[in-house]
Amino acid sequence: MSNLRPSLTYTEAELVQGLKSRDEKVFSYLYDHYSPALYGVALKVVNDENIAVDALQEIFLKIWRSAERYDPDKGRLFTWMLNIARNTAIDTLRSRAHKLDQKMQELGNATLQWEKLSVQQSVDHLGLSKVLDQLNKEQRVIIDLAYYRGCTQDEIAKLLDIPLGTVKTRMRNAIIQLRNLLKQV
Repeated sequence: MSNLRPSLTYTEAELVQGLKSRDEKVFSYLYDHYSPALYGVALKVVNDENIAVDALQEIFLKIWRSAERYDPDKGRLFTWMLNIARNTAIDTLRSRAHKLDQKMQELGNATLQWEKLSVQQSVDHLGLSKVLDQLNKEQRVIIDLAYYRGCTQDEIAKLLDIPLGTVKTRMRNAIIQLRNLLKQV
């Protein structure tokens, strides 16, 4: 006799009832059977696998927390979960865009006044500001944005309105130049 149990299946009504009564077995079933589809929706919206995985966790938290709001008269459970997935993914994108907007506002207007961007004074006691002053303006700005203001290369490209490849090249050249300058000190 085999130890294998036949896999459980639920009707939509049983899934709804189990979800509303906080049945963890039903929730696990929902996750196992619907997470690939919901992940696909999130991935299509955010276009980044890591962000989509995070969004998927948030999606299932929202499903769990708002199960009592599901109304079968308004549509199928799967459609309701798809809407939660889509809205959560969109919220994730908006949140990331909002964070980028905040960084842009902290840095001033989109033209970024090159002379006003300087390395934070907290590193002056190390003498790094004198070394950084030897870089050209474009390299100083990129180093400042990346290392002292916490921007990603993609964010820098958007802030400066230059291609990502240009940001990467300038950053690489700046790091090589800094390495050479620090060897002389």
